[in-house]
Amino acid sequence: MKKTLPVILCAMVASAAFGADVTTTTTTTTTEGTGTITEYSPGSTFIIKESSGPVTYHYGKKVTYVTRSGRTLSDEDVRTRIKVGLPVHVRFSTEGRDRIIERVELED
Repeated sequence: MKKTLPVILCAMVASAAFGADVTTTTTTTTTEGTGTITEYSPGSTFIIKESSGPVTYHYGKKVTYVTRSGRTLSDEDVRTRIKVGLPVHVRFSTEGRDRIIERVELED
């Protein structure tokens, strides 16, 4: 009986250690890219040809479109000015392997 009790206690401690909560951490970084729009479909497709090749961006919850001087574009401005072939500067965050657009900057 004296040998059995320590074995049972060790088994209980080991099972408690293995059943502990696991915490997952997601790292998000903000980066910038520059290139020319090669594919654009509002809300779904945003591909830019950068010096390294074509890069696909995903839309986040909120994307801000601005001019280089900092003026925020209206929805109407975005519909009329964003086109394939337009040079842009993009600020994005990375979540896993996805690049999530936060801000698109156009020439004035």
